[in-house]
Amino acid sequence: MNRTANSILDEKFLDVRAKLLEVAADFDRIDRAASDEGPLSGQSRDHRERLGEAINILRSDGADRAERLQKLFSRDYESSWRKEMQI
Repeated sequence: MNRTANSILDEKFLDVRAKLLEVAADFDRIDRAASDEGPLSGQSRDHRERLGEAINILRSDGADRAERLQKLFSRDYESSWRKEMQI
């Protein structure tokens, strides 16, 4: 049985809203701390930029946002990954 967009939105609205509020609160905490101690540097700056890219993906159109987010946060494939991770 295919669910309609309306039924999915009605079912998920409160959950998604709560998650967005949590993300917004985390960004607020980061920005407040950065205003006290100065700009982010190194890996923290890279992580913040990647989160910004993720938000842009979420704001974009298409039914493949989850896939694009997964790729954004995933490492590139390395054929020698087993050796490097000693597996």
